[in-house]
Amino acid sequence: MHQSQLMLISKYLNTMTIIPIFVILLSISSFGQTNDFVGFVYDSETNEPVINAAVQILELERYEIADLDGKFTFKDIPEGTFKVRITHIAYKEGLFFLKCENNPTNRFYMLEPKLINISTVTVTAHNTQSKFDDLHELSNVIKGKELQKDLGITLASTLKNEAGIAMRSMGPAPSRPVIRGLGGDRVLMSEDGNKTTDLSSSSPDHAVTIEPFTVDRIEVIRGPRVLQQTSTTIGGVVNVIRKEIPEEIHNSITGTIGAYTETANNGYLGSAIVEIPFNPIAFRGEFSKRKADDINTPNGILKNSYSDNLNYSFGGSFVGDFGFWGSSFRGFELDYGVPGGFLGAHPKGVDITMKRFQWNAKSRINLHGNYLEHIETQISRIYYRHKEFEKNGAIGSEFEITNYIGYVNLDHKNVFFPSVGNFGFSFESRDFVVGGFVFTPPSKSLNLAAYLYESTNFNKINFEFSARLNFDKISPQFENPNAKIGAIRERIFNTYSLSFSSLYSISENVHVGLNISKSSRVPTIEELFSEGPHLAAYSYEIGNPNLQDENGFGTELFIYHKFNNLFFNFNFFRNDLSYYIIPRNTGNTDWSTFLPIYASSGTGALFIGGEGQFEWEFMNNFTFESSASYTKGNFKDSGKPLPQIPPFKGIVEISFSNDILSFGIIGEWALSQNRVDEFEESTNGYFILNSFAQYSISQSELIHTFSFSFDNILNKEYRNHLSLVKSILPEAGRNVRLTYKLYFH
Repeated sequence: MHQSQLMLISKYLNTMTIIPIFVILLSISSFGQTNDFVGFVYDSETNEPVINAAVQILELERYEIADLDGKFTFKDIPEGTFKVRITHIAYKEGLFFLKCENNPTNRFYMLEPKLINISTVTVTAHNTQSKFDDLHELSNVIKGKELQKDLGITLASTLKNEAGIAMRSMGPAPSRPVIRGLGGDRVLMSEDGNKTTDLSSSSPDHAVTIEPFTVDRIEVIRGPRVLQQTSTTIGGVVNVIRKEIPEEIHNSITGTIGAYTETANNGYLGSAIVEIPFNPIAFRGEFSKRKADDINTPNGILKNSYSDNLNYSFGGSFVGDFGFWGSSFRGFELDYGVPGGFLGAHPKGVDITMKRFQWNAKSRINLHGNYLEHIETQISRIYYRHKEFEKNGAIGSEFEITNYIGYVNLDHKNVFFPSVGNFGFSFESRDFVVGGFVFTPPSKSLNLAAYLYESTNFNKINFEFSARLNFDKISPQFENPNAKIGAIRERIFNTYSLSFSSLYSISENVHVGLNISKSSRVPTIEELFSEGPHLAAYSYEIGNPNLQDENGFGTELFIYHKFNNLFFNFNFFRNDLSYYIIPRNTGNTDWSTFLPIYASSGTGALFIGGEGQFEWEFMNNFTFESSASYTKGNFKDSGKPLPQIPPFKGIVEISFSNDILSFGIIGEWALSQNRVDEFEESTNGYFILNSFAQYSISQSELIHTFSFSFDNILNKEYRNHLSLVKSILPEAGRNVRLTYKLYFH
């Protein structure tokens, strides 16, 4: 052979030797290949991140803790299938299988909440550890899938089937919650703990300026906590939580996109919420648009019951170890109709347009002291405008409010004795202007308040105590000592309220409690000074400038019991008001306007009643729930019934639920209400059938939640006793609601 041929053969043999070695080395390398694994842990009810969840890969004995976004990361995980266990004190343990392979995608894990004996919850940003918080979270908070299931066109329709709550309405849009027969400004509406300024408390034709679709959760607050916001202990606070001023920073962009439609009014809604972190700054934006036509009932269409709503906000905050400070702006615009067609009403109804613009600034500074923990301040400016139009386009009534609200609040511990709590100061300065055919004088009002709240426990007994002092000045722009209703003049009120609760643990699962409170309430400008027709309310309103402050005592006895598969809560209350302010139908008519005359007066009133909630998981994932509410209201002097008291009512429900799927059937019932005031209509009892289904899908970094509700399946005719248009047509007929929400983290 030639030398060149020998060299080629030598190279070939060398190559044949190297290839097997390379293949062997490649195989060894592939066998030992590892991957990084990223996962997220979420609450199956709320789709919120589960912070500090412990994640364990059993075979590898590797542990990680979920961060503020529910995120955890395992590095250098070999290929294969492993068991992953996820635990958290507030959730049922989850056991999952992980298949780790090349280019792994992010995994999502859903944990089911569990009932626990001691919990730490957040109520309007004040952290406490108490069995009162446990009871509050179990029975007075609506969030997550339950909130999505119950979502209605208004906040009141969303809450109407909660124990102790009814819905006052004058058509679908102008509706407001009533608690234990008490409405108006005895029930304070707030967003993130900040009072909402509108006129919904003063008249039944005025709507609440809160869009329920974009809230995270809804709290119904009663007992001593109420005095942190209002002096009326026998009513309550309905607080919606949005966190529109961010208080913490997520590691990634988070938010929701949602849509809603229903058939009874051809209604639809679209919404978007996004929170963007630029550490140490967080931005939040929100937008929603809702439109609904006249509502269909089993007896026809309720004309002029439409609504059209635009809701938007944006805010930002600077977050650090010191705490946070930030600001936000919210706009709420609503056009809606008030139906006509009954005695005193305009034949074609009235159209109302309203706007609310609110600017907020808020901060919380961590003090880390032995006694003082945080100092929180907030100030808001609210501008509200409201116009009522006759069908010919003429303005019948016009209202304008410019309101400044603020507070300084200090969270403390162990100041007076071993306890946690807060004390603070608040103010509200309100400029109320009217126009059109409204005969309430323009007025200014000022409220200054100081309050204290304490929570402590001794062995098996938990205590809560609160007190509030109020100074109120109401000044009409024009005084009239010779007015027909009495001398219209400046009024000054000095009032106080107290509330005390105790809770005794009979065992780890059974608890009994008692609440005693002294309540006060200053009369509104309308109750004091009104003297003429109110277009959309279809009433001729006569105020009383000599009214005293409303006051009385309330007592409540409650018991609750909880296992992992059983919970019940019973409340019995007695509210004795020595002076109760009420605008009452006199039975007379103002013939110049053909409107019934309502006159405000003070009288003694007694409310007694009770509520019950029962929840039992009788089979794995199958639950039976029931709740009922009863209120009896009497005038103390005559024993005759008070007006506008809801009937004995409740719900029963059977449902199936796991971390991705739930469905059930609900019976909504009420007995007849024949205990009525003079000139008030009675209503018949009813039973209507509803159903629902919900399904969640986790995909990449997204969670899709679908909700389907079928209300009034049998198209039953029924009437809400607290509806002022019940004499025209009944409530909505058969209605299908579809809701979709996309959560991204």
